[in-house]
Amino acid sequence: MSRGDHHRIHAHDRLQRNRLRVAQEAARLMSEHGIRDFHHAKLKAAERLGILDNQALPRNLEVEQALREHQRLFLADSQPQLLRQRREAAVEAMRFLAAFEPRLVGSVLEGTADAHSAVCLHVYSDDPEAVTLYLRERGVPIETQVRRLRYSRDEQPEYPVLLFAADELPFDLTVLPRDALRQAPLDRADDRPMRRASLAQVEMLLDEDVDDTFEQRLSAALR
Repeated sequence: MSRGDHHRIHAHDRLQRNRLRVAQEAARLMSEHGIRDFHHAKLKAAERLGILDNQALPRNLEVEQALREHQRLFLADSQPQLLRQRREAAVEAMRFLAAFEPRLVGSVLEGTADAHSAVCLHVYSDDPEAVTLYLRERGVPIETQVRRLRYSRDEQPEYPVLLFAADELPFDLTVLPRDALRQAPLDRADDRPMRRASLAQVEMLLDEDVDDTFEQRLSAALR
């Protein structure tokens, strides 16, 4: 092996190690400090580690994988309960918002929700004010924002976002037109169509959670 080849292999290995370090630190920051923006978490992690090479910034999917591993290693006693609590709250909210065909999205669906996570729903109405009015008529105090969702490099429309709390849990509703049910926006982690779950699908997730918990308890008892 020539000296040049050895240098290239060494540089590649160092780059891969740095990508893993940044992903792990970004996951820790997201878990412990509630950072939800992947890019912000990666930049902050790289800064803390003194890694200045932009090529060492991992992909969002790598950070998400590191977050799952961090939760498995350090939050196994608490994260599953926090996730279930939010999935149960999602079911209640989706029943409440049934007229707007809600879909669960984000970390509560993906299984990475923690103490900092909001229950994120997409709701559908050709009149965005109808959702706002529905909530206010039922005494739900809301804050409003806007959010840009991406369907392609050139198509990134803005949608209204309604924020509120129920039973001390934060909720985040993005209001989309009804024809948006046909095409999901792109996921920020992997640029693929975002996973969305209907009420029936979330209820099935909860049933699976119960089965998993039973199996875990049974396995522990048999050790």
